[in-house]
Amino acid sequence: MKQVQVLSLFVFTLIGNVLSGSNHVFQDLKDRQGVLSFLEYYAAVSPSSSVTDKPLMVGLTLIQGADSSGAVCLDGTLPGYHLDRGSGTGKDSWLVQLEGGGWCDTIRNCVYRKTTRRGSSKLFEKQLPFTGILSDKAEENPDFFNWNRVKVRYCDGASFSGDSQNEASQLYFRGQRIWSAAMEYLMAEGMQNATQALLSGCSAGGLASIIHCDEFRELFPQSTKVKCLSDAGMFLNAMDISGGHTLQNFYSGVVSLQEVQKSLPSTCIDHLDPTSCFFPQNLVAAVRTPLFLLNSAYDVWQLRSSLAPPSADPHGTWKECRQNNAQCNSSQIQFLQEFRNQMLDAIKVFSSSNQNGLFINSCFAHCQSERQDTWFADDSPRIGNKRIAQSVGDWYFDREDVKAVDCPYPCDNTCHNLVFNDVVSNITFSQSTRLTSTPLNLLIVFLVSLCSISTTGFKFVR
Repeated sequence: MKQVQVLSLFVFTLIGNVLSGSNHVFQDLKDRQGVLSFLEYYAAVSPSSSVTDKPLMVGLTLIQGADSSGAVCLDGTLPGYHLDRGSGTGKDSWLVQLEGGGWCDTIRNCVYRKTTRRGSSKLFEKQLPFTGILSDKAEENPDFFNWNRVKVRYCDGASFSGDSQNEASQLYFRGQRIWSAAMEYLMAEGMQNATQALLSGCSAGGLASIIHCDEFRELFPQSTKVKCLSDAGMFLNAMDISGGHTLQNFYSGVVSLQEVQKSLPSTCIDHLDPTSCFFPQNLVAAVRTPLFLLNSAYDVWQLRSSLAPPSADPHGTWKECRQNNAQCNSSQIQFLQEFRNQMLDAIKVFSSSNQNGLFINSCFAHCQSERQDTWFADDSPRIGNKRIAQSVGDWYFDREDVKAVDCPYPCDNTCHNLVFNDVVSNITFSQSTRLTSTPLNLLIVFLVSLCSISTTGFKFVR
């Protein structure tokens, strides 16, 4: 029932925007990521070939008193987190995951965002499924299942960074304060006694885990083993298909509006402008703490929203390729291969350090540590016959050096690619996972299936 309510909230928000004549919800950069995050939330609780149990649902805790230090969401409400306590050998180990979900770059976008779960704790789900790297089952999450596992909710719109406000619009840009308040609260909850700790995050949360990695290390004594994981956080300052810089322009708005420069490391700010320092390609080599980059070389969010967004494709030449990688023509594939090369170039210095780790696969994916089917299942994506969970575990526990870089597309047949379709609205889990969606189809499917909706909110087809 909880998940049906979450779906209802999303669809009724959509209905409100449709009825009001607003179309910016699915055209703005941050909202396309919102749709993707929504779909992946449900993908995370999908059945897989090796997982039959329902995921653990973990309750929300609001950080009481955080407002006294100004640590509040965009709308002024309290920030929050979900914590499942560790046990046995994991009782003194902590995994902190920073939630993702796009950014907001203008007053208008941030005003809209504060009416969603990405800007107000009033709209947070009261429970979240803990899957993938957050799972409590050894067969799903072999190395971290019995750790203290935390998901810190994202409600600031700038990757837990920045510190400003807009009184006229009643907007509070307090990402840095939320980060600090959450860490202080968790330390008091027992994290100060950790012997092992891992900071992780996906998408905007993956960027945040890079920005805050060294700060996280400084919370603990040197005797504590501390490392960081960024999943789908390697956003590149790449040229789009029209020759413009869609993501750079967007990030510029985020950084200036929310005064993100206050949170960025001096090692970058001292020689580059703040917008450039919000791009992880200019940050990762200077991170002192061991860091693991998990990313697709053909990140589907960057393809859809940065490289070939509709604003850069007025004639729709890239429409089919954006929706389904199998529909890309040879010149489009060549463009994407060049993007892959840019990503590999951007991490050359980073990868030369023995303490760092890599898993860069050739899938059309985004956020692979949160979803059970991509993190650790019988048919999960692999590089060199090793799954993502195994690679991250081997790196964290120093069992092996992990610098796994896949061969170029289309060589990898283990991928779970995300496919968006204008006609069909279902989710198919097979060797190539398809998450098909459009705004109107999501609305139609919801209305048609009100009487027969499953516990996950979507029909899963094997």
